[in-house]
Amino acid sequence: MISRNAEHYIAELAKYFPVITITGPRQSGKTTLTKLCFPEYEYCSLEDPDTRRFAEFDPRDFLNKYSSSVVIDEIQRVPSLLSYIQTIVDQRKKKADFILTGSHQPLLVQAISQSLSGRSGNLRLYPFTQSEISGLLNKDPFVSCFNGFYPVIYSENIPPSLFYPNYYQTYLERDVRQLINLKNSKQFQIFIGLLSGRIGQLINLNSIAADTGVSNNTIKEWLSILEASYIIYTLPPYFKNIRKRLVKSPKLYISDTGLLCSLLGIENPEQLKRDPLRGNIFENYVIMDLLKELYHKGITPRVYFLRDSKGFEIDFLIEQQGKIKLVEIKSSATWNKEFHKNLHTAAKLFSTPVELFLVYSGNEVMSVDGVKVLPAANIKEIIES
Repeated sequence: MISRNAEHYIAELAKYFPVITITGPRQSGKTTLTKLCFPEYEYCSLEDPDTRRFAEFDPRDFLNKYSSSVVIDEIQRVPSLLSYIQTIVDQRKKKADFILTGSHQPLLVQAISQSLSGRSGNLRLYPFTQSEISGLLNKDPFVSCFNGFYPVIYSENIPPSLFYPNYYQTYLERDVRQLINLKNSKQFQIFIGLLSGRIGQLINLNSIAADTGVSNNTIKEWLSILEASYIIYTLPPYFKNIRKRLVKSPKLYISDTGLLCSLLGIENPEQLKRDPLRGNIFENYVIMDLLKELYHKGITPRVYFLRDSKGFEIDFLIEQQGKIKLVEIKSSATWNKEFHKNLHTAAKLFSTPVELFLVYSGNEVMSVDGVKVLPAANIKEIIES
């Protein structure tokens, strides 16, 4: 069983909170992680129809079944259980008494804020980071981009070409239908295709709505549902204390590049290397890996991109421990000093300490003119610097 970076953060939460709630996309490894961290706990899944029915109709008797600590999977399927869990944890006053997992953030966040405020320690778990499976990855980052990072790809050796189309149909379409009244699935499929082709770009609601044939409000709702289900990530722009006219629209990313490649119809890593979106996909790969490293440490990311009205841009900006970290991302395997130009220009905009990083698809680590140049496989160093 592959160790997860989040184990350390869960161990910390277990010292202080009676409830630990783990959210994240379907099949990101939440259940496996709970069994790894709490092997002696009882377990139930609310995905099971009989279990769910029992929990819905007699929540007290359902919870009384578990006299000791328990893992409850997919708690968002019966959010009414949370108020009963509150009563139990207040009586028993036991740390890490209930371990809850869920795949839909808004349903859980609302219910937890009402019933378990101050009682639950929370973790967002994505699929693997590069550092978690470094020994299993190909040295070519575009192979990793294509394969993606869902655990079953590595534990069961399922070909990505089989896993991701089934993942989309089984989880994404089903989950979306549970959350919204999806009258026209073809329009939603068009919408997903449009998003996939616009990763790394500013979100333009008017354009997406016009191309999809639905209203702006519908696009907002669909985007909100996809983000709540951890399928997309919207990166906000940075516009603090800088005397520049900066854009205020977020940028769009897909949470896993294996899923992204599948949605784009990319069938192998060689095709990916030739694809017009190669640079955007590599950027998506790097940014999501950095985000996963932060979330799995229990750090709420303060991350942004920087772009002004004239098109000057820095791909990724991290505020961490009183420092600004600026990251430029290039899909080229060959380093070029010109890649540093925007970093040095942007560094002058800040009065706080600034660290500069360039991530590229080559293999050499170097420091040049105050810029740390890193292969994609080494980007954990950005978080740890």
